[in-house]
Amino acid sequence: MTALALFSGGCDSLIAMKLLTLQGIKVKAVHFNIGFGGNKDKSEYLRNAAEQVGAELVLIDIRKQFFDNVLFAPKYGYGKYFNPCIDCHANMFAQAFLRLEELGASFVVSGEVLGQRPKSQRKEALDQVKRLVRGFGSDERFAHLLAQDKVDSSKPQFLDELLLRPMCAKLLEPSFPEKMGWVDREGLLDVSGRGRTRQLELVKQWGFKYYENPGGGCLLTDISVANKIKDLSAHRKMVLEDVALVKVGRYMVLPDGARCVIARNEEENKKLSAPNPKMSHITLLDSKGPLGLVESSASDEDRILAARLTLAYAKHSGAKERVQVGESILEVEPLDKQKAQEFLFFKA
Repeated sequence: MTALALFSGGCDSLIAMKLLTLQGIKVKAVHFNIGFGGNKDKSEYLRNAAEQVGAELVLIDIRKQFFDNVLFAPKYGYGKYFNPCIDCHANMFAQAFLRLEELGASFVVSGEVLGQRPKSQRKEALDQVKRLVRGFGSDERFAHLLAQDKVDSSKPQFLDELLLRPMCAKLLEPSFPEKMGWVDREGLLDVSGRGRTRQLELVKQWGFKYYENPGGGCLLTDISVANKIKDLSAHRKMVLEDVALVKVGRYMVLPDGARCVIARNEEENKKLSAPNPKMSHITLLDSKGPLGLVESSASDEDRILAARLTLAYAKHSGAKERVQVGESILEVEPLDKQKAQEFLFFKA
């Protein structure tokens, strides 16, 4: 028997997987990249963390699907910032169910704890996720998983019945894997609330070396990222490539309305160097410094200002220098760095 476990990298999902591997169930730890999981590559950590509980890590990129289908139109709205947690969780379950057969698994596991998070793990929120997942089950792509004629007792009638939450299973109705005896319900837990005592006891008992505490992992709960998404999406229709603009760099609003982003270090230079159909690159030709981006539709005045702003953060001579903005080469003086601060969307 094999289960697919949604794996954020956190302590709860690790414990949930461990509870299953202790029962001899093979677990594949699926980590979905939605594009907002953080700015650092966690793949090595995720692999080490999964291995310590006997699970196999599977990395799956769903950035475009999440951006196109979930981010801007969540049925159950957003949390405090720009985080569509309920719809995001349901979407991850749907993406996992779509891959059940491909990955040779029979059901999906989540490390959610009843009542731990105010937006997404209240009983009402879990029920909302359940309704969304059940709705996904009407899609023909899931037909092979379900006994829609109610005759085949080896399959559930509804897709959400194949979802198991080992951390709080004893507080919920038995799932199909429990009813079928694939999973021993007695080996699952009844954890609830925001406390961490039981989890930390288990971490110590099992000697986990790699684990993260819950919360703070999604950049959509970061006020800076959330507000930049709100600003840019109100200004124009965002494209997938814009995700980099709201995650890194100095985000600026120019007088004629163009948005400009300037990297703060070499790592951000690399992240902002990818092509973006809505943005023009700003490249310094005579100085060493950051890469900038300005909207391709910007006015001439905003393009010149964007070039001067980018030069302001470089090691410049103080005199006029050549800066390439898109296909054009401009000769501009650097703006005073203190003056440049005035255009920052988030001011220090």
